[in-house]
Amino acid sequence: MVTNDIIINKNKVLKEALIKLTNSPHQQTLLVEHDAKIVGTLTDGDIRNGLLNGLNKDNLVKDFMNSTFISLNKGEFNQDKIDLIRQKEIKIVPVLNKDYTLHKVLDFNILKTILPIDAVIMAGGIGSRLMPLTKDTPKPMLKVGNKPILDYNIELLNQHGIHNVTLSVKYLKNVIIDYYNTKPDLKLELNYITEDTPLGTIGAVKQITNFSNDYILVMNSDLLTNIDLEAMFKTLTSQNADMVVASTNYKVQIPYGVIESENNEIKRIVEKPTYTYYSSAGIYIFKRSLIELIPENSFFNATDFLDALIDTQKKVVHYPIKKYWLDIGNHIDFEKAGIDVN
Repeated sequence: MVTNDIIINKNKVLKEALIKLTNSPHQQTLLVEHDAKIVGTLTDGDIRNGLLNGLNKDNLVKDFMNSTFISLNKGEFNQDKIDLIRQKEIKIVPVLNKDYTLHKVLDFNILKTILPIDAVIMAGGIGSRLMPLTKDTPKPMLKVGNKPILDYNIELLNQHGIHNVTLSVKYLKNVIIDYYNTKPDLKLELNYITEDTPLGTIGAVKQITNFSNDYILVMNSDLLTNIDLEAMFKTLTSQNADMVVASTNYKVQIPYGVIESENNEIKRIVEKPTYTYYSSAGIYIFKRSLIELIPENSFFNATDFLDALIDTQKKVVHYPIKKYWLDIGNHIDFEKAGIDVN
């Protein structure tokens, strides 16, 4: 929600702007408005430049403001603009409606990027392998460090500018809903759907009707990761694919010499080789149009979805995670997660 502490009218004197900059939680940038439209920005640097050019504190804000400021349009994904924002180290960026009124403010002190993606987090499982910890607490709400596992995933989405998020819940769902109802500072729109009957790892996506972007991210709620979702999304778009699957690698060392042969004739022996295999990491990004391949009210896993895409000759690629990833599936993994975040 945008508050007036960051907005100032262009016809106010500089002194009022200085007071607002001092009191602003952002402490870097004011948005300058006129007739309810955003017409410029004002930073400490703009003020210094104006003073050096002979202006003084009695001049108006419009005399100091930058009228060629960078903004984003509501519903727009512009990679060039986002790269420029990071290159110029701009921290406060307005998102404007078509009539140049303010839709919202993006704070790149927190954000890494803005992705044109809606997210679904699958948070309905029982977590039976973590009993008795999950007897009264759903697995996504088990605390790792000082906060629930689910908080880390929501923060990850928020950092990547993914603000339309749906939680698919079932087991002890009220524990999850009540917790987030007490957190009005989420900075994203959080919705819920309930799986009355189990729908697998991706079947619940079919029930969601409030998607606003052309790409959907689905992830498991019991993951702890700092995956670069922007790099994953770029893998999807740069390869003109329909779906990208985050993957983790597993290295298997054979403790013996491995025979390589043709027609029973040995060509060579490789001594104790190591082979690398990739497995799904429980994070997927795909085109929204592909939801039509998910059946209504049916148990449908992500593997079923992949098979359906491949059978219909869609292009599916994978993105090897280069950063931290842990699937918290049992007590050993849960203890490791607690150690890793400290």
